Order: sequence, then structure tokens, then C-alpha cells
Amino acid sequence: MDLMGERIKRRREKLHIQASDLARSIGVTASLISQIERAKAFPSILTLKKIADALHITVGALIGEESSLNEHPLVHTDEKKFVKKNKTGTQSYLLSHHDPDKIMDPFFLDFPVKGNSKDIMTTNNPRQEYCYVVTGAFDVVVGANSYTIEEGDSFYFTSKEQHLFTNTYSANSQLLWVVNQSS
Repeated sequence: MDLMGERIKRRREKLHIQASDLARSIGVTASLISQIERAKAFPSILTLKKIADALHITVGALIGEESSLNEHPLVHTDEKKFVKKNKTGTQSYLLSHHDPDKIMDPFFLDFPVKGNSKDIMTTNNPRQEYCYVVTGAFDVVVGANSYTIEEGDSFYFTSKEQHLFTNTYSANSQLLWVVNQSS
């Protein structure tokens, strides 16, 4: 919990805000802000939310929820995070920790026989996506174009185009799917 106080202080100083000004803006004493920053007192969730709003940051960032990528770059196979499953049974897993400074998100997708990517990896944002076939084979439709890709093949496209990947292999197929963050 003492890191939370350090994060608050670093953010406040980065924004060139005096502790007394922060305190006044959220309706607490400068002494309380000082105690929070030195881990001598812990704010209520309401006060923490007010601090986060005044510092233009999320509560998650203040409590350290968003710092795991730099502090913990390794994700063991049993730590990958389930994201969602669509109606065809395709499942997606996030392969990295959350971090507000990430510029890409890597996913592992597991497609059952005849499973597809509908409602798994969709966006209207003009992002770029990269896929690598770990195992199996797929029919891919991007815009008006169709492709067949197999184990070891890779595919690069823009998210704003309609796209659908369908497993054509006789067993489960897997993709490594990397999406850059929208700017």
C-alpha cells in the first residue's frame, strides 16, 4: 500500500500541483495528503477517487493495477487471461499484463473444428493486426479478398476492414494474434 502514496506524490509533482492545492480541490487537509503520500494514512475509496480525478489518472493506476507489465513482464502459460468465447466455441486469451503504455496486445486464439473469429477480434478502429498460425489451417476473408493460411504462415491486415478467420483443419487450430493499440 505504501507504493500508492508514492504514485500519488509522483503524479502530483509531475503535474506541478502542491499538496495544499490538491487537498483544497478535493476537500481534505494538506496534512492528510502528506500522510497518504508517506503511507501513514490510507484514503477511503471516495477520497482516492477524488484524488485520481484531480490528478487526471485512474484509481487503478494509483493502486498499481496498471504497473504490472514493467514490473512483471513474464506471463506463465497458466496465467494467461481468458478474454471471451464466441458462439462457434473459439476462445481468446490475453498473453500480457495490463499496462497503460502498451502499444500492442498479444492474444492466443483456440479455434475448434469449423470455429471462426466472429465477435472475437472485431473493431471499427483503424488498427493493424498480425496473425501467425501456430497449428492448423484457416480460410481468411478480409474485405472482398479470400486467402488460405496454414501452420507457420502469417497474415497482416488493417482492422477497419471486415475480416473472418475460419478453422478448416480436422482438429483445433491456434493463432497468435497481435493487435496494435489505437492512437
